[in-house]
Amino acid sequence: MSSLAYLIIPLVSFILFIIFVFKWQLITGSAAGKRLPPSPPKFPVIGNLHQVGLYPHRSLQALSKRYGSLMLVHLGRVPAVIVSSADGAREIMKNQDLIFSNRPKSRLPDEVVYGSKDIAFASYGEHWRQVRSICVLQLLSNKRVQSFRYVREEETSLMIDKIRNSSSSLINLSDMLISLANCIVCRVAVGWKYSGEDTIMKLESMYKEFGELSGTFNPGDYIPGLSWINRVNGFDARVSKLAKLFDEFWERVIEEHRDRKKGEKNPNDISNEVGEPDLVDILLEIQKENKSSFDVETDTIKAVIFDMFGAGTDTTSTALEWALTELLRHPKIMKKLQNEVKQVAGNKLEITEDDLEKMPYLKAVIKESLRVHPPVPLLLPREAMQDTKVMGYDIGVGTRVIINAWAIARDPVLWKNPYDFNPERFLNTGIDFKGLNFEYIPFGSGRRGCPGISFAMAVDELALAKLMLNFNFTLPIGVTERDLDMSELSGITVRKKLPLLVMATSRSPYL
Repeated sequence: MSSLAYLIIPLVSFILFIIFVFKWQLITGSAAGKRLPPSPPKFPVIGNLHQVGLYPHRSLQALSKRYGSLMLVHLGRVPAVIVSSADGAREIMKNQDLIFSNRPKSRLPDEVVYGSKDIAFASYGEHWRQVRSICVLQLLSNKRVQSFRYVREEETSLMIDKIRNSSSSLINLSDMLISLANCIVCRVAVGWKYSGEDTIMKLESMYKEFGELSGTFNPGDYIPGLSWINRVNGFDARVSKLAKLFDEFWERVIEEHRDRKKGEKNPNDISNEVGEPDLVDILLEIQKENKSSFDVETDTIKAVIFDMFGAGTDTTSTALEWALTELLRHPKIMKKLQNEVKQVAGNKLEITEDDLEKMPYLKAVIKESLRVHPPVPLLLPREAMQDTKVMGYDIGVGTRVIINAWAIARDPVLWKNPYDFNPERFLNTGIDFKGLNFEYIPFGSGRRGCPGISFAMAVDELALAKLMLNFNFTLPIGVTERDLDMSELSGITVRKKLPLLVMATSRSPYL
């Protein structure tokens, strides 16, 4: 009898396993009467998570070449449609923009950004509409962006002086660009003069930690039954600690602004140097006077400033870093850009924002860099709010939608020689990054598109023009263009993995 039991137990276990696999396939596979997008084979429980890899924009592009530009993958228990074509992006972000305007819930932003009360991660609804309206009208309007022109011009000039006066033969240009973005955003957002103080360096470190956590696989987001792993591997503890650090920092910022209203001025506070309020001042004024149709909570102010810092520093410096990296790989293109800047500057020692409109090649270089290296290659995920059809396929409510802007910008059907860095492709063309051309969407499009494009471009264009006017950049001795490392860091924002080290020689605008 015992020997029979030894045979029965493995047999029953095998049968139960087959039943489990069958039910899994039934739950996640095609329902009766449904036409789902093509999908790669998946494993039970984990689905296709093993195929996503460290660099999802690259691995998902490779899968889409095999299974189609509209592809269904299963991220654990989460069905996700991967969009890798301009037609698919147009359908999601224009034709059915409202249906796909929700954001999926995620542990990291939910805890760090006050239940996702910000703009980027908030669920679609009245709160998001009101907060976005405040940001677009009060914080990121063209008038407001122009009001901070003096900050951009002053801080970019200070960066030029810092490079020129550096005692080192090698310049860490990546650090310089991050510092520039921090300088500008600190002054615009909270009225602080950034000079490497411990408090601001601490904030920089916190955002770095957020970026690392965003690139860390979180089982609980995809397989609820495995959320306990986050407690064991320390993920939950890191997130909770980071949320506490951010909250303490923003609380200090808000209290200092309230104290200022009472006449107590912080020594780092420079917001009144030309009479312009910073973004925290504006949000607190809205809160006080109840200028909006809903109550602006203090946590909402903190969440919005979190977005302003994150988007204003990380993506802005990343875009500049990749642009300069490509220019170093293509010295002829850099020379052509320098000649344009020099011609526009004439005998002037400084470039101003008024000069930028006369620099079409500069704008083309930045556009091409954003095509080849979109800072957020997968944009931020969306979520279907109802059952619908996309390009003939059934998409169920709750399905996650990931738009691979990186893959679309490298589609050979849309772009000639897509892997070449060629700014000329943007000359004499109406293609722009404002969300109307779906073959080129580095900032997204539709309701959930980035509202800070004008601010980011104002910084990037001015900084690049001043760098080209003032310096000749070369790679370190012994490093050729082919040797330049182009590897990436993982995360929401994809930075260059290794810092960009260059030799900078001052050049006179008269030569």
